[in-house]
Amino acid sequence: MDNLVFSCNHFLVRTRFDGERCSIARSLEVLGDWWTLLVVREAFLGTRRFADFEANLGISKNVLSQRLDHLVTHGVLAKVDAGVHGTRYEYELTPMGKDLVMVMTALRQWGDRWIFGEGNEPLLVLDRRTGRPIPRQLLRGEDGTPLRGKDLDLRPGRGARDRKRRA
Repeated sequence: MDNLVFSCNHFLVRTRFDGERCSIARSLEVLGDWWTLLVVREAFLGTRRFADFEANLGISKNVLSQRLDHLVTHGVLAKVDAGVHGTRYEYELTPMGKDLVMVMTALRQWGDRWIFGEGNEPLLVLDRRTGRPIPRQLLRGEDGTPLRGKDLDLRPGRGARDRKRRA
């Protein structure tokens, strides 16, 4: 019975990545749960007030408060005083948060393609200048040509640990 309980609950134990020398792992420390990414999505859609985040997401107050505080602490959102008659806070994307536009776009496009399927997208993102859907995000080389996985060469960067450099 103890093994059964362990096997059912071991997925609930969260691993910390704050000591990892990996940009993906460290980014997951900031963004790595679904509520956090959905709060960021709402901020991109223009949500600023706590009550609006709560209503739009259907999230409990305590979980929302934790996620907003986490995003403010890590510099993704800023908490700004928007009160006219007393103190009232709103949240806005910082430059760091705005830099997530490519990540959020790529994630949305992946879901459109592989979860919903072409023609069934829940949200269309259009280029205001042309009125046409934005193109699918692709990795491109310096000359603008699309890159595939086989075109990439991975090498340790300046921030890599010594053992990674030796490998």
